[in-house]
Amino acid sequence: MRFRCTGARPQLHAAGPTILLDLQVRGDPGQRVHSLALRTQIRIEPRRRRYTPEEADKLTDLFGEPRRWGETLNPLQLATVPTMVQGFTGETTAEIEIPLTYDLDIAATKYLHGLGADTEVPLLLLFTGTVFYSPDGGRGVQVGLVPWHEEATFRLPVAVWRAAMDEHFPGATWLRVHRETLDALQAYRSEHAIPTWDDTLHRLLKEAGS
Repeated sequence: MRFRCTGARPQLHAAGPTILLDLQVRGDPGQRVHSLALRTQIRIEPRRRRYTPEEADKLTDLFGEPRRWGETLNPLQLATVPTMVQGFTGETTAEIEIPLTYDLDIAATKYLHGLGADTEVPLLLLFTGTVFYSPDGGRGVQVGLVPWHEEATFRLPVAVWRAAMDEHFPGATWLRVHRETLDALQAYRSEHAIPTWDDTLHRLLKEAGS
């Protein structure tokens, strides 16, 4: 088995933010693959790209000061997902669904949120799985494993990630707080008859600044 990622796009009308990766799967010529139960681990490889000063400022909370990035710029786990690839002979293309979150306490989300919209994210895809196949066009079915060393790289456009987020949070972000904090914010909002959460936070920031 050989794998190559050929494209990415946001999945429209999904229950939550989701990216689809197009994965080209190639087997031995003439070998009939009845099905492939694939498991893909997707990692972000921060060392495989350069950063603008603006991006570096936004990522300081995640990696520390840029002078320390030689030690702290380590891979980030994005997702581990299962995919059932239908039968094929020779090669086929499958879709890998990557569910996302806008929780900025998650390291991968914080990283993606800090990048410029016209840049790319270096991904590493690591594959494991089980192959059900017929060797040399035979009728019998054999079972094999996807070797642990199989992997693929892909540079995901940040614009694809942002489009997936905008599908569910257009022009907005998502912030997780403790229940006690939310209760206090709700009481403050009700007391001052503030129409939206955004207006509530703006008012608090204005008061803190003054």
